Amino acid sequence: MSPPEHGGLRAGDVLTRRYLLLEPIAWGGMSVIWRAFDQSLQRMVAVKLLDGEIGADRGGRELIRREARATARLIHPDTIEVYDYGEAVTSHGRLAAYVVMRLLEGRPLSDRISEGPLPWAEAALIAARLATVLAAAHERGIVHRDVTAENVLLTAAGAKLLDFGIAAFIGEDGDDHACDYGTPPYLAPERLTGVTADPASDVYALGVLLFEMLTGGTPYPERTWEEIENVRRVGPPPAVCAPGLPPAVAALCRSCLSQAPEARPKAQDVADGLTAALAGVPGTTGPLLMRWTVTAVAVLVLGALTWNQFAAGPDQRPGFSAAQGQRAGPATPSAAASGRPPVTVSGTAPPDASGTAPATVPGATLGTAPATAPSTAPGRTGRPSPRATTGSGHDLPDSRTVRTENALPSPPLVETVRSSTPSLSQSVRRFNALLAEGETAGGIRPDVALDLRQVLAGSVCCSHDLTPIRGKIADRHREGSLSDEFREALESQLRLVAVALAG
Repeated sequence: MSPPEHGGLRAGDVLTRRYLLLEPIAWGGMSVIWRAFDQSLQRMVAVKLLDGEIGADRGGRELIRREARATARLIHPDTIEVYDYGEAVTSHGRLAAYVVMRLLEGRPLSDRISEGPLPWAEAALIAARLATVLAAAHERGIVHRDVTAENVLLTAAGAKLLDFGIAAFIGEDGDDHACDYGTPPYLAPERLTGVTADPASDVYALGVLLFEMLTGGTPYPERTWEEIENVRRVGPPPAVCAPGLPPAVAALCRSCLSQAPEARPKAQDVADGLTAALAGVPGTTGPLLMRWTVTAVAVLVLGALTWNQFAAGPDQRPGFSAAQGQRAGPATPSAAASGRPPVTVSGTAPPDASGTAPATVPGATLGTAPATAPSTAPGRTGRPSPRATTGSGHDLPDSRTVRTENALPSPPLVETVRSSTPSLSQSVRRFNALLAEGETAGGIRPDVALDLRQVLAGSVCCSHDLTPIRGKIADRHREGSLSDEFREALESQLRLVAVALAG
């Protein structure tokens, strides 16, 4: 059994008989975020739980409730989606307040800044996206109050603003202990006086963040409230110096840092100004965005594959027991009695870059395979989405072709089309297709496979470092969730991903 984690919870605990906690992935001042599996909707999610003695902390529970409501009220592609909120008594007799959110894989902006200043165009692009989120929040009467580099995640779809944990509504009275909330270098001067929540404080924090991205440090390096207050009284904000920085962007950044709230621009004005400065700048719509979006295509295409597997329901997936959430035993001879031919998983992994012989993909004989049906994955409107196509009526190209049992007797479930130089998106698709084979064969649990997909997406899109996914595979093999053969097949495919990344 896993040792107790933060808040008395541990990996394997289930909230409200629905959310299976897998591992803690982030910690805040008052909460811990878990990677979890939604057993009802069969998807990976992030669950934010109030940390510590949560049974007695009414104030903390109220903050989480307010965060859920504020985030749900704000619908914007560059912020996080909230799925659920609740309070539950855990198996250890503790009252847990939690909010369930979309699980995003990416890299904190603070990690990126720690490597040095960003090119001005990249910094301006990130700040422009954040400004549009803040403008949308302000339009709905919400003030974030904690815009920091730690609360921005660089994902495959771009920069996302996270953590509305201390958000307030415009005009709401400041907390009696406002100095206990927020991060000192990003806190607007008026926040120290306990004024009502005002959008101008978010604009100030955005100016600090833009300054930090451009220079590698905050405008005021002091870290205590007293030090920052004293240095602010000396004069205007410091100059912004960065290679090639347009004067208009430097001036906009300094105006965001104005001492007087009324002297700062609106968030939408900041977004418009940065967008205008980026117009026609090489890299702002090409390679710069490709680092964030190259994986999005593969994730989108393979998301449909995942949905097709889950659409039939857990009890219809071979080798998976919905009641126990565990892999069932091997197929019994009764399957053959149905009169339908068994489906054999076979094929070989693509050759690696060195031209060596491909590794054999582990096979398993199953009872039957359901006929392939059109995707019914819900889109943003909640209606079924059509199968993804190129726009010309043809299916998107894939390195594998799926056949149903209605074809020839005992067909291979997946055919591998070999390619000596697969692209990055092709390599990612092949890795995920290999996971899909394992799920179908009962060799890997759906939640483990989905976790590996998402970790790979985060590694490819942001850090270009495959260490996290390799570590995950090693951990799952060590705990017995992956066989030796399946681990070798996954690692062989990862080598192709690494070659594509290097190229």
